[in-house]
Amino acid sequence: MFPTSATTARRSFVTDETSPTGVNAAPSVDPPIAQPQEVSKPKFRRPKVRPPSKRFKGALQIRGEDLTKTYGLDEALGLLKKMKGAKFDESVEVHIKLGIDAKKSDQQIRGTFVFPHGVGQEKRVVCFAEGVLAEEARKAGAVEVGGADLAKRIEDGWFEFDVVVSHPGMMRIVGKLGKVLGPKKLMPNPKEGSVTADVVTAVREFRGGKAKYRVDEGGNLHAICGKKSFEVKKLKENLEAFFEHVKTLRPPTAKGVFMQKATVCATMSPSVRVDVSEHAQI
Repeated sequence: MFPTSATTARRSFVTDETSPTGVNAAPSVDPPIAQPQEVSKPKFRRPKVRPPSKRFKGALQIRGEDLTKTYGLDEALGLLKKMKGAKFDESVEVHIKLGIDAKKSDQQIRGTFVFPHGVGQEKRVVCFAEGVLAEEARKAGAVEVGGADLAKRIEDGWFEFDVVVSHPGMMRIVGKLGKVLGPKKLMPNPKEGSVTADVVTAVREFRGGKAKYRVDEGGNLHAICGKKSFEVKKLKENLEAFFEHVKTLRPPTAKGVFMQKATVCATMSPSVRVDVSEHAQI
């Protein structure tokens, strides 16, 4: 008995010669492409503005509400001494607005300065040196002295120091620590006097409070000039010596008034504007 045309049609629907399995499978559909999910950003929360403390309000009353008023050094430091201090010996800071464009490479200002009466801080210094210099640097007060062994220790996360001093011959080792020391602003630099052949003197000066300074992007120079427990006379002599030093830092390409204005303050006190007209350069 031969199959009828209806039977042939029904079988042709079930089987297909072009199908590798002989079964007329349903047409394949590509799976949908997964769309990347948008990461929800955390909602911005404006930080709470804390009201000033009673101590800070009292300091504002002593200084006065006029922010543009300038004082002589004696009067400005006298106002700082009258302000009620914190529970620790606060540092006295000086902030100077310079007439420079800090974005230009030829107007970058950085360096170190030894204040006549120190800054009241004893810094921890490590030194990269070899041989006799290493022994002398240790006697001068360096907390650690070494070479590759000291570099390995720093790479492993040891940062119990404030200043790094290096002999020029050891920069082949110290240079590899740029990614570690650079972000912490501890990389030694010849302009700051921390890369020098006389490492013994450098260790002694930095340990005694040799201060570093550097301008920020806005052309402001910041430095610590002492402690609030210092006598007014010592603070004044430190500031006068620093102002005279800053005058010598004027870049040749700077235009207009170099030292435009300055303020002094303690760590936890409002600032007091200081008259620097006699130190200004046009």
